[in-house]
Amino acid sequence: MKQEIHPKTQTIKAKCACGAVFNIESTLNKDLELEVCSQCHPFYTGKQNIIDTAGRVDKFKERLAKTKELQEKKPVVQKEEAKDATKDVKSEEPKVQKLGQKGL
Repeated sequence: MKQEIHPKTQTIKAKCACGAVFNIESTLNKDLELEVCSQCHPFYTGKQNIIDTAGRVDKFKERLAKTKELQEKKPVVQKEEAKDATKDVKSEEPKVQKLGQKGL
């Protein structure tokens, strides 16, 4: 490994907007000012805020509630009844008019 090719590091202070101060090693010669750190970021604190500008979350919750209500009200269809219903549909042949024929 070559000697003296790496930049010099020094201890600097990283100051967050929430007021937390960290001492870190860096090649910078000045202190850092951060917007978010691990003490105030919602992912790490568990206090996530849902930013809802157009009411999308409320609309989704309403649709989800309606879907659940419909699923609870929907009668359970037996498999045999469902098979019979599909057989009736398949047995009916659609009337197709071929080219050149005027009517059936």
